[in-house]
Amino acid sequence: MDADLMKALAQAGAISAMAISAIGSTFGAGASCSAAIGAWKKCYVQNKPVPFTQLVIFGGAPLTQTIYGMLLMLFINAKLSSDTAIQSWPLFIAIGLVSGTAIGLSAWKQGCAAAGCCDSFAETEKGFANDMVAIGIIETVAIFVLVFSGLLLASVK
Repeated sequence: MDADLMKALAQAGAISAMAISAIGSTFGAGASCSAAIGAWKKCYVQNKPVPFTQLVIFGGAPLTQTIYGMLLMLFINAKLSSDTAIQSWPLFIAIGLVSGTAIGLSAWKQGCAAAGCCDSFAETEKGFANDMVAIGIIETVAIFVLVFSGLLLASVK
């Protein structure tokens, strides 16, 4: 197989990591922001003050996974400077697809949890720290995937 094709396939793995992570962030932010809108409406209907900042934090929580996907994309692409690393293109595709999927699923489920946080916090105005801990636990999955994928990439010479 020619070197240009192998590099292109490796780069397909790199962009997959970012793109799949971003798809998950889209689903997650869609869920959490929809819930934030509903929570704002509840507050307006009940003539309660709107916890704007907290609901925006919940709504935006899944966006960090797109950054993790972008970092993974850059890590993979950085490995493509040597001809021997290009020979590992199947590994780069696998890392991009599998890790991108794991990061994207983390974002999606984080958005689902954040949706519950929006509803709960708007109703009670209590438990923000607890809500952030729950969201952080789900975030940790994406961070682990990024770190472990980076460690695997470091083994490619």
